Amino acid sequence: MSTLTLVGSRLAEPGQEFVYRGEASACDGCPYRDQCLTLTEGRRYRVDSVREDGSTLDCGVHDSGVVAVDVVPASVRANVASASAYAGSKVSLEGPCPHTDCPSHELCEPEGVELDEQRRIETVVGDPPHDFCALDRELTTVEFEAHEE
Repeated sequence: MSTLTLVGSRLAEPGQEFVYRGEASACDGCPYRDQCLTLTEGRRYRVDSVREDGSTLDCGVHDSGVVAVDVVPASVRANVASASAYAGSKVSLEGPCPHTDCPSHELCEPEGVELDEQRRIETVVGDPPHDFCALDRELTTVEFEAHEE
């Protein structure tokens, strides 16, 4: 099910994904705040469609203005413990990783998932992009189901 909201015009492309960060200080007093602040903070969304009849509105956060779009919750790709990596199972991330230069870091700490949050695995993708884990973790890349709104 899609949700109508306003996003920065640079994000307003079908398929574009983002994590909603919540209200910014520049939102105070904005006449569009009721249309803009409609999502759940910390969740990942995908632009489903751009409203054709809408215009670009001035925004204190987005320098190029905002436009009306329909968004849907997006799935999240992540690394989880290989022993728990089965489609349909509920798992959480393995924990923080200080190795930000690792090719898997964005999958070990993906945006839109809290470290202690239980998420259901939609599909098992396979081997992670790293050759070895500096924390000696046995990991598998999966796709978590999108949150239901």
